[in-house]
Amino acid sequence: MNSGGIDSARPATAAIVRHAVFPVAGLGADFLPATKACPKEMLPIIDRPMIQYAVEEAAAAGLTRMIFITGRGKRAIEDHFDSAYELEHELEARADHEALHNLRAAVPPGVTFSYIRQREATGVLGALRMARSLLGTAPFAVVLPDQLFESERPALAQLLDVFAECRSS
Repeated sequence: MNSGGIDSARPATAAIVRHAVFPVAGLGADFLPATKACPKEMLPIIDRPMIQYAVEEAAAAGLTRMIFITGRGKRAIEDHFDSAYELEHELEARADHEALHNLRAAVPPGVTFSYIRQREATGVLGALRMARSLLGTAPFAVVLPDQLFESERPALAQLLDVFAECRSS
């Protein structure tokens, strides 16, 4: 995951993929006890939850529809990318423009979010099967938000370039 200076310049041919699927229904057992009450994807890396880095990279790679396959206890992910009217109003009243900007920046412009709740964690393949109802036959990227990569150009953008060239995963 690119943690700064995300460059969204990509060849036009790579624009054929618009959907990102985030299989985030897992239990986060590797991160216990921190994940007992907080989804693994919401654990902070510096100043943002790790899911934020994943969405930012997907948006920088040109993906515009983020599809989350969630599970029990993952409501914080949905809340993170939703509007927080009361909080925004309070920050406006305090004239805390920097905090307000940071709050609103959590949602990249032009991006939509969809959520499907998985009743039981059945792994990545189970999550992808559930996403099929929203994807149809459209190509998509699978983003695992706990896999962080540092690169000059987002790793996902590089993968999408290869897909555009080969028309194959």
